[in-house]
Amino acid sequence: MPLSEQEQRLLDEMERHLMRNDADVVSAPSDGRALSYRNIVYGTILVLVGLGGLIVGVSTQLIVVGVIAFVVMLGGVILAVTPTRGLSGGPVDPAIPPPSKQKTGSSFMDRMNDRWDRRQEGR
Repeated sequence: MPLSEQEQRLLDEMERHLMRNDADVVSAPSDGRALSYRNIVYGTILVLVGLGGLIVGVSTQLIVVGVIAFVVMLGGVILAVTPTRGLSGGPVDPAIPPPSKQKTGSSFMDRMNDRWDRRQEGR
């Protein structure tokens, strides 16, 4: 059953409102912090080493070894999930300029909404 004209307008208005709100979320600044793949790899290695140490500590019934292994595992998880300052996680070379952002005032979602509206008007 096709939608009435009023229902279609209401649906279009809801869609525009949703897209506008989603565009706000997508364009929110990330404060220049991102996860570093290097830290994720090192953190994973630390977790695996800690897990092995925990197994050794439990099997030999040495509580100190188990506690140290648990602390190593915890440190690995913290290292893996802590974001770094730079976007790439590495040192920033001042000789290389940062990538320029698009100069237009509209966000990606706004441009997509405009394209969608133009496409719908063409029908």
